[in-house]
Amino acid sequence: MFDIGFLEILVVGVLALLVLGPERLPGAMRSLAKTFRSVRSMASGFKNEVEEQLRVHELHENLKKAEQQGMHNLSPDLQKTVEELKSAADSVNQPYKKPELDKKDGHKDV
Repeated sequence: MFDIGFLEILVVGVLALLVLGPERLPGAMRSLAKTFRSVRSMASGFKNEVEEQLRVHELHENLKKAEQQGMHNLSPDLQKTVEELKSAADSVNQPYKKPELDKKDGHKDV
């Protein structure tokens, strides 16, 4: 990842031992490892979020293309289903009409 060799790691370890001392070095290593883990976790989360947003954007673009092309390329069965759904939606959107009462009996004409 950082292209650090064994010699460089050894030099950093010796310097850390000299600066921090043997008592504080294990605690510093633990906190450093914890920090690296949290940074790696945040970077991974950011990467996943960006990839998800790119996927969503791509889906929106594909949907726009499909809408621009219209529904002319549908199979006959699917076209029939779409027409049935449109007619059902139109019938639902029409205002409600009260059933007329039969003049003779006063009953609803069902």
